[in-house]
Formats: sequence, structure tokens, C-alpha cells
Amino acid sequence: MPSQRDYYGVLGVAREASADEIKSAYRKLARELHPDVNKASDAQEKFSQVQEAYSTLSDGSKRAKYDRFGHAGPQGGFGGGGAGRGHYSWSNVAGTPGGGIDEGDVGSIFEEIFGVRGGGGFGGGAGGSAFERAARGGARTRSAPSKGKDIEHHAEIDFERAVRGGTLSVKVRRGGTAQTIEVTIPHGTKDGTKLRVRGKGAPSAGGGTAGDLILHLNVKAHGWFRMEGHDLVIDLPVTIAEAALGTKVTVATLDARVEVTVPPGTSSGQRLRIRGHGGPGKDGSKGDLYAVVQIVAPKRLSAEDQDALKGIGDRIEGVREGRQWT
Repeated sequence: MPSQRDYYGVLGVAREASADEIKSAYRKLARELHPDVNKASDAQEKFSQVQEAYSTLSDGSKRAKYDRFGHAGPQGGFGGGGAGRGHYSWSNVAGTPGGGIDEGDVGSIFEEIFGVRGGGGFGGGAGGSAFERAARGGARTRSAPSKGKDIEHHAEIDFERAVRGGTLSVKVRRGGTAQTIEVTIPHGTKDGTKLRVRGKGAPSAGGGTAGDLILHLNVKAHGWFRMEGHDLVIDLPVTIAEAALGTKVTVATLDARVEVTVPPGTSSGQRLRIRGHGGPGKDGSKGDLYAVVQIVAPKRLSAEDQDALKGIGDRIEGVREGRQWT
């Protein structure tokens, strides 16, 4: 970029731009072109030109001279002598004599780029601010580089994997490339669970730690099981006769089939506990399986069966008690 390029063009603003517009344009370009952020071969030169342009246009007196006389100026130049021609001095940036940049502006931009909060401003203390020490080429005092961005990803897992736990291969884009990440699924994972996989998000542009992978899990519904913590629940349909007289029913579990006794006089909604046939618990034990009794009335009865049931109904005790039923 030529050193004599129009300062307004360097900042990308109109000649009638306000001071705030000039400052805003400068801050944007300084963040984009700072050599510690932008690794392009011409970033340093462009950055110096931006500093030189802002040093002049941010100073009311210098701007007036520049608008009237151009780069030559009434005394033959701007920017404190040898600051031009693509080699703008850091001393001018830091607010030393010859520089027109407000130290508060530079400090805030430096904080945005590096995460540094200078103690006491420019010139504060024997060592000056972090920005001045960086400008002199000394050791930079900065916070750790910013962390990379987190990546949000949604995935669906089958019911049994949610109950037992396991692994899941997740394909995401990290750093511009597609990658497959193996994620551990804890046992007892519920629908809507959010897992954080540390360090598997986007890489940090400044060399810091990578962001995290935030995995949102949806659990597929099972054909007959439901999950309650580490316990499993299954509906157990029985007939009126089986509920009244009792019976034995074979019930499926995740691992096998077991025989369950339905006691005589079992009511609908009663839970029959089958120990140790749920999902794994935190301490290595297993949860239980609960069979919830659902009494299913027959849809079709012969006249003879209807009469039989009516006779039974007339003889058994009532089940609705209390004032709400009378």
C-alpha cells in the first residue's frame, strides 16, 4: 500500500466524516490488521499506514492542515518526522511527542486484541503500559490467549445406549475441516441431556485452548420401556379376570425374559417391582424394572358373559366410597 495514499481512503471514510466515524473506522482496521493477529505478509505495512492516517485525522489541527495542504503540510510533513513511508513509529502510537493518537483509544484496542488490561494507562509506572512494552519489543504482559469458540451439535441416540451408556461418533467441522469425535455417553442419559466435551470445539485463533463441543442429545423412544432415573418402566396389560384372580405373566427386560406374579385383586396402575432389571446405577448396582398393571376391559362379550359379569357385579362390594360419589 503506497505511503502517500489518501488518509481518508486508508481509513475508508469520507472527507466529511465525523471524529466518531474516523475513530470507529480506525478501531476496526487496527483489530483486523494488527501483526499479532493478521499474519499476512503486508499486514505490518497496512497497519502502519492506518496508524499514520489516524494520527493525523484524529487531531483537529493536523486534520485541518492535511485537508488544506495534503501530505506535504505547511512545514513539509505529518507524523513526527520519520514516521511515514510505511514505517510509522510505535512511539507515535504510544502517545509520545509527535503522535496524535489518544492513548485511551489505543489501550482499549490493545485489550480487545490481546485481552490485556494495562495497569495505570500509558506511561504509568517505570515500565509503562503493556502496550508500550510491546511496542519497544520487550516481553509482552498479556493474559492467556482467548479460548476458541464452542461448537453446538445435536445428535440422536437409541434408548438402550442411553440406558447402558457407550460411545457415539460425532462428525463436526473444526478449524475448517470435518472431523469425527468419539464421545462417551454416560449410562442413564435422559432425553435433552447436554454434554460438554472439553477441547473439541473450534481452535483458538491466538494459540490458546480450543473451545468445547456442546452436544445436545435426543433419546429415541423405545417400543415399550420408559426410563425413570436408573429404573425402567413397562406397562403390563391384564384382563379383568387376571387382575381379579391373579396370574403369572412373562415380561421382557433389557437382558432376558422373567416371570412376574400378578397377585389376586390387583388394581390398574399398581406397580410390580422386578429387582435388578433396570439400568446401571452410579455405584455399579442396577436399577429395577417396574411393571405397571393396566386392566384392559373386553370390547366384545357374548350375552352369556354379560349376564355372568352382571351377576358378579351385583354380588361384589362397591369400590366408590365417600361423599364425592354420592
